[in-house]
Amino acid sequence: MMKIGIVGLGYVGLPLAMEFAEAGHEVIGVDVDAQKVARLRDGSSYIEDVADERLAAALARCRFSTRFVELHEADAVLVCVPTPLTPNREPELGPMLSAARALAGVIRAGQTIVLESTTFPGTTSDYLVPLLEESGLRAGDDFAVAFSPERVDPGRTDYTIRTTPKIVGGLTPACTDAAVAVYDLICEQVVRVGSPEVAELAKLLENVFRSVNIALVNEMAMVADRMGIDIWEVVDAASTKPYGFMRFEPGPGMGGHCLPVDPFYLTWRAREFDMSTEFIELAGKVNQNMPYFCLEKVERALNDASRSVRGSRILVLGASYKRGVGDIRESPALKIMELLLARGADVVYHDPYVPELSGLGLRSVELSEGLDGADLAVIVTAHPGVDHEAVAASAPLVVDFRGVTRHLKAAGVVQL
Repeated sequence: MMKIGIVGLGYVGLPLAMEFAEAGHEVIGVDVDAQKVARLRDGSSYIEDVADERLAAALARCRFSTRFVELHEADAVLVCVPTPLTPNREPELGPMLSAARALAGVIRAGQTIVLESTTFPGTTSDYLVPLLEESGLRAGDDFAVAFSPERVDPGRTDYTIRTTPKIVGGLTPACTDAAVAVYDLICEQVVRVGSPEVAELAKLLENVFRSVNIALVNEMAMVADRMGIDIWEVVDAASTKPYGFMRFEPGPGMGGHCLPVDPFYLTWRAREFDMSTEFIELAGKVNQNMPYFCLEKVERALNDASRSVRGSRILVLGASYKRGVGDIRESPALKIMELLLARGADVVYHDPYVPELSGLGLRSVELSEGLDGADLAVIVTAHPGVDHEAVAASAPLVVDFRGVTRHLKAAGVVQL
């Protein structure tokens, strides 16, 4: 049995803690948020992918704390803290640097330290290692250091921590061996790479790939809209090709903790090497512009019905960034609602996963209440369990940004 320390008990750290605990290992979870720690000690989960029952069953093998000193006894410490962007779209390494400084005061010889937080190439070697070595210990000799990118997709059940291949790149071959031995405890397949930088860039490539292809199909949707062509039929047709094409669907924009953020870590880092990553930045620009295009679709739909946005009651269906979860980070629905409110619309929303949007001063309403008196319904996130056919039948106008009503061919329904 190993003792596994985890720094940061959010969407990445807490599911990891559960996996190690369920595999029979002792977990020491540390988070700077005392309220989170208190909830976890009480068996109350704030992460959708970790049910209270699952947490309660694992509590006997978990110790949750705000004190980094407890990590001194761990065999391995996995750092899973947030790596957001500043308002200027530059990396915000503050949480990671703070965690590294705190670890420098408690680590001991023989430990394995792994960074899981998504970041730019060079972070592990150039930022994490020097701070850890303030302990007086030497990375690669006295303790092992590696980078292993998280690949969590909230709400997904077909690919889990156990079944998704785990990339590991160590500072030295021995460091890689040590980190692989940790992840072998819970992952069916571990993929070795030659350095932390390879692992860091591989994670960014994964997300840039999705960002660029989503931007491509979103731009195609705008072109198809101008030409009067059904983009969903176009995507269906192209998807019949058995090679050389991967299906991506248009939508109101990107959200979540990865896709809207991670590519900018690479563009920032590339500038330090006198390079401009124009392709990646253009994809980000296209995706960030989608809420404005969606607003234009709403305005046109209302205009065709001889109505204006101002004074219209608009029901927004879905506030989270993806179906089946309550995560609102970078959700395009929030931007769309902000734009509608700024233009004088009476906005209400329905989302069974998001009870309140305090920043907008809104609370989720029952679907029937939202439809009552609505001039238009906007499907932004198509949650399971929401009767979108009933929405199409009840609302005088529907603008569907997810294509869930296109099979109805109903009058008064406008597709993206």
